[in-house]
This record gives sequence, structure tokens and C-alpha cells, in this order.
Amino acid sequence: METEIKENRQWKLLINGELACIWAITFSDPQIWEDSNDDSAIYIHRIATNPKYRGQDLVARIVDWAKVYCAERQIAFIRMDTCGNNQKLIGHYTKCGFDFLGMAKLRNTSALPAHYEDADVCFFEIKL
Repeated sequence: METEIKENRQWKLLINGELACIWAITFSDPQIWEDSNDDSAIYIHRIATNPKYRGQDLVARIVDWAKVYCAERQIAFIRMDTCGNNQKLIGHYTKCGFDFLGMAKLRNTSALPAHYEDADVCFFEIKL
């Protein structure tokens, strides 16, 4: 997180001055997005929501922010991934504007957090 903060890739959403959620972005995610990694994209990771603000469509607000951020930088895609076949979460992300691209196992998870090992990974994308 310290590196993300130094590189201006860690973000927060405040509501009435209170921390509602945080997330990180990266501009490259080759171990997860593999052959699609060469596209001009931001990859959203680790959305963490303050329990007080759950159920308030904060992912949709992050998507709105990301669309502006990408337009200003001529970035073509907003992407996210999540592990597991969680139909409720898949529905939530598609409701927020993401296309669900499907699920797959990753080829190389050696540098990724342990939860990616042998997991089914869901891929989401918004083409701008």
C-alpha cells in the first residue's frame, strides 16, 4: 500500500468527511489478465468498504470516477477480477456497468496472493 500511495494509485471515497471505501489501481496486471495485459487499461483491486456504507452502490461510484480518470488519460478499459463463482457479486458488478467476460484458472500464480492459487477467477471489463 505504501508504494501505491507514493505512486498515486491508492484511492479513497469520503462521504461527509468519513472514509467510506478505499481501492487501488494498477496499469498492468499480467499474471491475472495474461494475454490481454497489453491493452490500455486500469485494473481496480482491493475495494474495501466501511461496513457503515455497505449497500450504497459505492462500486458504481468508483466506476463513475474510473470513467472520468480513463477519459482524461485516453485509457480504453476498466477491468476488475474476483475469485470464486459468486453469482451475487457477478450480478452486482454487471449492474455497475461491467461486462462479465467469464471465468478461468490462471496459468501462473507464483507472485499473486494465495487466494488466487487454483481458484476460478472471474473477469470483468468496461470498454470505453
